[in-house]
Amino acid sequence: MAASVTDTRTLSKPPAVRRRTVPSVGRPGAGWAIPGLVFFGIFALLPMAGVVYLSLTSWDGVTAPQYIGMHNWSRFLGDHQIVQSTIVTGVLLLGNIAVQAPISILLGVWAAGKQRNRAILSAIFFLPLLLSTAATSVMWRQLLDPNFGLPSKMSWLFLGDQNMLGTQTGAIVCLIAVTSWQFVPFHSLLYQGAARNVPATLYQAAALDGAGRARQFFSITLPLLRNTIITSTTFMLVGGLTAFDVVLLLTNGGPGTDTATLPFTMYQTAFVTYDYGYASAVATFLLLLATGASLLLVKLTGYNKMTSAQEGS
Repeated sequence: MAASVTDTRTLSKPPAVRRRTVPSVGRPGAGWAIPGLVFFGIFALLPMAGVVYLSLTSWDGVTAPQYIGMHNWSRFLGDHQIVQSTIVTGVLLLGNIAVQAPISILLGVWAAGKQRNRAILSAIFFLPLLLSTAATSVMWRQLLDPNFGLPSKMSWLFLGDQNMLGTQTGAIVCLIAVTSWQFVPFHSLLYQGAARNVPATLYQAAALDGAGRARQFFSITLPLLRNTIITSTTFMLVGGLTAFDVVLLLTNGGPGTDTATLPFTMYQTAFVTYDYGYASAVATFLLLLATGASLLLVKLTGYNKMTSAQEGS
């Protein structure tokens, strides 16, 4: 009797339900990175290796490169022009960051709002971003001409200095102003997109607590833009260290060599004096400098530890 009851219970037991496998949610596998890694290896790593090798040679661009060891690097360490170019590059870099960062943040946050005619004004302001650096540099060189440009007509605006490009200080100010005029819209777009992702409930709660717009900006908007600030600063850092065309077309490194940056010095060494081996040493130093500065920025800001997709998390 007991056996029959057991058999009945066994037969009436419902079948086991198979659990559906839920696909894991996360980052794609390493295989997705293979095409990008191959592309980066062919068009980035191989040329970099070639430049490092050429820095150990003497080459005029015509005959075969001749291996000379560390001679170019010994010359590099004792070159006063490299020291001056490095200082000029640093001044332009810091000046661009100091000007572009606050203006970009303010314009980006403003463009993310719902003000009247905001879309039209934003479109007009972003027009410089559509121009090439060459066209921008040539245009501003004509506008800053001491004989026929704005300084000759509006000397009060330039503090009586009609030849702004004739002094080192004036030329550096012009380079920073022209670069900022063109690239502030780009960084503003970054901040505009980031500011629109800030939850509106945070502003509503802050308004209920009596926080004004300034307090909301410094306590809510700015902290939540942290990731974008780091990204934008990295762009400015790399762009500032590799800026060349604006220097070539606006000041040509002048007056004299007062605005000669590292990329400009590399260009002059390679394509004016045809010393490609030494120019490769300058290029290698510039590559190491830009990479090291970017990695240092990421390390100091803790950007590499941020795993959340939400701003500032």
